[in-house]
Amino acid sequence: MIKIDNLTVRFGPGQRPVVRDVSFAIEKGTAFGLVGESGCGKSTVLRALSGLNANYDGRIELQGEPLNQRRSRPFFRRVQMVFQDPYGSLHPRKTIRSQLKEPLRNQGLDTNSVDVNAVLRSVGLDPALSYRFPHQLSGGQRQRVAIARALMLDPDVLLLDEPTSALDVSVQAEILNLLQDLRTNRGLTYLLVSHDLAVVSHMCSRVAIMEAGEIVEQIDVGALRRGAVEHPYSQRLLRASRMYGRA
Repeated sequence: MIKIDNLTVRFGPGQRPVVRDVSFAIEKGTAFGLVGESGCGKSTVLRALSGLNANYDGRIELQGEPLNQRRSRPFFRRVQMVFQDPYGSLHPRKTIRSQLKEPLRNQGLDTNSVDVNAVLRSVGLDPALSYRFPHQLSGGQRQRVAIARALMLDPDVLLLDEPTSALDVSVQAEILNLLQDLRTNRGLTYLLVSHDLAVVSHMCSRVAIMEAGEIVEQIDVGALRRGAVEHPYSQRLLRASRMYGRA
């Protein structure tokens, strides 16, 4: 579904690259994790793939078709993104129902062509909440709304940028299980960015580990769970993850 070859990203002409020669492929219907410490370039890769950052070199393909740096409107019907902060990604002065219809308006589609209530139910929300504003919802409810908005165009791919890191631990599991169910039921393909190895291990079948803008290792999740990583950075990251919360 997704293939990236030699992706290099700079934030300006003549600047040092923040992402260098990143390459990986994601099979249709699977979940692929991109993991590493904060600032290693994970979200930058996601933004380049999503079209939010067009200043890159390299090749990005969607189901075998190369993508132009300036994404076309049909691209956004097939690829949607769920951001880290559900409050920041929702408009504070628009109702939930209005925001769910926004992707349809952007695509020039009839705003009544998709059953908003059905989409809300699919993410575990009462349709009555659609007349509320974001500040009237909990963090978990807001992230469910963000996921619902991404589903309005019935995409093939969801790009997930730390989708649970801004949530309480008890709510994180609910959102991750919801995402798992949606992928299974809808045949979605996920690219999940996270610094949390436990989240990636739960969600993904294959993982790429990034350090300082480069992928240092790609492994399947079974090897990650066994601790069978080879690169020194991967080993340090795994040790740090296992020690987290023990102090």
